[in-house]
Amino acid sequence: MGTLRDLQFALQLKIEELRQRDTLIDELELELDAKDELIRRLQKELDRYRTTVSLPGPSAVSSATPAQNEDKQRPKRQTVVSEPFSPDAVTLAMISHRSCDKKQESQKLIQAAFMKNDLLKHLSEEEIRAITACMYRTAISQGCFVIQEGTIGDQAFVLEEGRMDVTKNGRKLLTVEPEDVFGEPAVLYNCTHTYSVSAQTDSKLWVIDRKSYQTVLIQSGLNHLAHSVELLRSLPFLQSLPEDVIMKMSDHMKETNYADGDYIIRQGSSGDTLYIISKGQVTVTEKRPGREDQGVLTELFERQWFGEKALWGEDIQTGNVMAVGEVTCMVIDRETFKDVINGLVCDCQQDVQRSNKSKVESNEDPALLASSSMSDFQIICTVGVGEFGHVDLVQLKSNIKHIFAMRVLKVRQILNNSQREHIRREGRILMEAHCPFIVRLHKTFRDAEHLYILTEACLGGDLSSLLKNKGYFDDCSARFYTACVVEALTYLHCQGVIYRDIKPENVILDERGYAKLIGSRCMKRIELGKKTWTFCGTLDYMAPEIILNKGHSLCADLWSLGVLVFELLSGGLPFDGSDPMKILSATLHGIDQIEFPKTISKDACGFIRKLCSNSPLERLGSRGNGAIQDIQRHKWFEGFNWDGLSKRTLTPPVIPKVEHPLESAMCAFCSEDSVEQYTNWDDF
Repeated sequence: MGTLRDLQFALQLKIEELRQRDTLIDELELELDAKDELIRRLQKELDRYRTTVSLPGPSAVSSATPAQNEDKQRPKRQTVVSEPFSPDAVTLAMISHRSCDKKQESQKLIQAAFMKNDLLKHLSEEEIRAITACMYRTAISQGCFVIQEGTIGDQAFVLEEGRMDVTKNGRKLLTVEPEDVFGEPAVLYNCTHTYSVSAQTDSKLWVIDRKSYQTVLIQSGLNHLAHSVELLRSLPFLQSLPEDVIMKMSDHMKETNYADGDYIIRQGSSGDTLYIISKGQVTVTEKRPGREDQGVLTELFERQWFGEKALWGEDIQTGNVMAVGEVTCMVIDRETFKDVINGLVCDCQQDVQRSNKSKVESNEDPALLASSSMSDFQIICTVGVGEFGHVDLVQLKSNIKHIFAMRVLKVRQILNNSQREHIRREGRILMEAHCPFIVRLHKTFRDAEHLYILTEACLGGDLSSLLKNKGYFDDCSARFYTACVVEALTYLHCQGVIYRDIKPENVILDERGYAKLIGSRCMKRIELGKKTWTFCGTLDYMAPEIILNKGHSLCADLWSLGVLVFELLSGGLPFDGSDPMKILSATLHGIDQIEFPKTISKDACGFIRKLCSNSPLERLGSRGNGAIQDIQRHKWFEGFNWDGLSKRTLTPPVIPKVEHPLESAMCAFCSEDSVEQYTNWDDF
């Protein structure tokens, strides 16, 4: 029998053996997780080649056979930019005329069809009623086509009577029944139909076109905004505030509904919210000491308010406020109210000044560049092809070390696609932008057929290519690239500019490995407190309010930033699908429905969820103090050296191996004599 010391020693050996086994188990679990993630990514890649057509009706997914799926390939992630649009008097008059010609049964059928549809069911009841009112009826004979595959459409349809066949490449996929919606992506943007729909029998349809659809939703949004501003303006203690502050405050007010008998405020509770009655009425009561019943103090009606003392710090409620019937209130909390009142624009300006202190290392001679003409440049090679032209790598003949990128855009193609205003906005914004995290536009030339845009050349490739090679990034790398994008967005947002097209393809690396946002047709300057309604961006990255035509502002970029972080950390997309409707539907269902891969840490998950809130006003960085401060303070960025990033003293995760093209590939521009410098974007 061993001594006590021997037993203790044996016990220690056993404990150490168990500890080693636990460590081995942990390592094996990590290895298993990595393999699971690899399988998931490979499955995602396989799915890119097994996509299904976007189909109407609830049975869309199950109707396509596996053999059909194998032939489909998901299109590249292209930027969608609808033509600039604003409601006009003629369209409004036409919509008003249509609203009088429907029976109640038809209205109920259309509204029921909308509520079954993955996209349209997310509209408000008021919006659905307004769209229903402006739909018009049409009849189609047996055998005739409503939609033909490969054509560009601008109408959505609700089937009232009859049946329709949906076909792809001549093969039948499913049957459209009464109370089904089809063609709905066409009311959002200028899409090409991927299937055909023909009448199986004589049929009757209700139709909505894109212009009417957008007019209704824009008008609804503008009316709602005007109503909010009017309510705020009616409050005596706000009447001295400037117009831009009132507009900003109206944007941050939330609409809350209460049923009959609901307590809005309870006596004795702490409060921090101002309520303005938008619809209905409330009763204010007070329970007095020594009495069981509550005494009625007053009744408040539409356009009256309560809770205003809580905004100034008095947060103990002295009475009850109860809804009488259905009540709608516009509400704003104390913290948001103070942020807006104080403006906090100063903080935003400090962020810009801080960003401007960071100077980009450059060998460029400003004087030499300012005096240069088109004939001073020679083409090295073509480095990319885009929707409206291509990008050449060019250099100054007088100094071959000066390398730039030259975007060559076809003017006719821009005009034919109604993109002149978008190109013009992009040019104006980039000419004024001086941020080390945004690709610099130096100067512009034009001849009869082309627009030539000279920018700095970032030769490190785009983030999409780097992500594809690596699969996904670790936290440290993803933080660095995200921080670069945050710096660019902070600069743009402080200038009142929304970007609307964040994605890895639009983030490129310079020779040191620092990331920069490139120019985009989606960029637009928005006045403080106002919104814009253009359907714009890349579907996988698009915020819900853009999809639903609710009107959007700078907060839409915060959603896209969250999607970017998800993709950088996982190599996949949170809102993905085999066709546009599946992507849009997944987006509208929200981030809470998404299962996060194990490669994304707990802190990163929280960061993404805060950015991808379905409510724009609840997103991280949505308050008046700018995104940079809220994002910097988040736990995921704990310990990150923001000052080092700004001063460019950090070492990037990847240092690109840049190989300069050989001089033998050089050639001159063909139309040098007719090209002139172009400085006034208003004339384009």
